[in-house]
Amino acid sequence: MRSDFSQRNSSVQSGFQDAVFYAKSMAKMHPHVLGVCLDPQTRCVHYNTALDIVAIKMKCCGIYYACKECHDSLADHAIEVWPKCEWDQAAVLCGVCGAELSIRQYLGCFDKCPHCSSPFNPGCHRHHPYYFETGSHC
Repeated sequence: MRSDFSQRNSSVQSGFQDAVFYAKSMAKMHPHVLGVCLDPQTRCVHYNTALDIVAIKMKCCGIYYACKECHDSLADHAIEVWPKCEWDQAAVLCGVCGAELSIRQYLGCFDKCPHCSSPFNPGCHRHHPYYFETGSHC
């Protein structure tokens, strides 16, 4: 499983690989998530409250990261936003149950996982423009 991951993620800078943490339980129930000092529910060094349990699959590389700061620290390219015409793609991960949500589902879920009802951080809406297109075009 890791060798497949290594082949897909050639953009991770080798100097930061030691900062990436994989809990054994994450490997069984979640897709791979990258981040700095991750816990088993995808909290990272940047966002680590009880409600910070969402990881985002980046449009630019197709890899889940705990947050944009983790992506900025570990990837060698800029983040691309998901255009509205692709909001039906699974690109949001609940760190508690491992459910993958489409962007549309996530944006309409009222800050809780529709699968396990775990609450998501309502403050994350301030970061949506980093990940999801805000205009009306595609």
